[in-house]
Amino acid sequence: MLIIDTDSHIIEAADLWTARMSKKKWGDNIPTVRWDEKTQMEAWFVGGKRFANAWSAAWVGWEKPFPSAPPRRENVYPPALDAAERVKVMDQTGIRAAVLYPNLAFVGYSIHKSLADPAYQLDVLRAYNDWLMDWVSVAPDRFIPLALTPYWDIDAAVAEVGRAAGMGYRGVVFPASPHTQNLPFLGDRHWDRLWSALQEAGMSVNFHAGEGDMSAYIGEARLKLEGPALMVARAQPTAFLYTAIQLVDLLHSGVLPRFPKLKFVFAECGIGWVPFVLEASDHHFIRNKVRAEHPEFELMPSEYYRRQVYSNYWFEDLEEWHIQKVGLGSILFETDFPHPTCLHGSQVQEAVNSRLKNVDKATRDAILWKNAADLYGVKV
Repeated sequence: MLIIDTDSHIIEAADLWTARMSKKKWGDNIPTVRWDEKTQMEAWFVGGKRFANAWSAAWVGWEKPFPSAPPRRENVYPPALDAAERVKVMDQTGIRAAVLYPNLAFVGYSIHKSLADPAYQLDVLRAYNDWLMDWVSVAPDRFIPLALTPYWDIDAAVAEVGRAAGMGYRGVVFPASPHTQNLPFLGDRHWDRLWSALQEAGMSVNFHAGEGDMSAYIGEARLKLEGPALMVARAQPTAFLYTAIQLVDLLHSGVLPRFPKLKFVFAECGIGWVPFVLEASDHHFIRNKVRAEHPEFELMPSEYYRRQVYSNYWFEDLEEWHIQKVGLGSILFETDFPHPTCLHGSQVQEAVNSRLKNVDKATRDAILWKNAADLYGVKV
């Protein structure tokens, strides 16, 4: 079995920023990990402000119900932190290469916003991009790193795309709903210079479910009402379904017609909802005679999707109608390692055997690795 895992996560190292940002320039505002007496856990701090538990995203190997999480770094499953150990786990499960997303909510409300200083925000982000390339250097042919973009500053974003492309990045992480952060809508021409830079560099745009901010789905009020198990069980599909709204935005944004070679990925969202979105979008596109006002749309929304958009899955039983409606070339496979909803260990083989049991080998290979190899330029 051969797999390219199109959504996995790298747990940020405790010295990520302290080793790469100027102490003289930023002092105690450099993000750091230290012990939090109140929660009895290691946490990320900027100055005196606590942001999050340091190791909550490292669920594999801990596997106690939320909100429990590894309290210290030594409690974390080594493959969640160490590249060489991650490769060993990938070898055991047939994963040829893994796409790496961040955990610290860089696509949403995150640690870089702790200071309202553009220079600080850019330094935090660039330090992450430098660190991630250091991390994957242990086995560069086994990882597909995604760069962060300073999307709040279009000039800086375009410049960072150029820098990231030169470093070997194959895609970027970007918020699918920038308007929720008081930035222009996805279809606004404000973003065109960024899309152009990415298209020219051959880099994909990668959206992640939840956009790095799960506060709309998980919080103290919900925890009090529902308890941890029910809260997380509800929050996960809710975040997946919000992706449907974001896909509708993208399909009607005009970005796909304007940038026909630019690829977009929706990660950690499943695909079962995609046929409905495509059918509904096509129906109303025709009914409202969109081309009369927007002749730039030469194709139907579903055709743009199959030409330029990908969605990945891991828990669904795929039937032939799913593949026909979504389009075989637009389906990717993921594990989400090491998050709570992930597949790991023997679960990966079991998922492939049970959930792809109704498809032939050529179809299975396309979903498990060929589509991703073409998208991210992986030599197999």
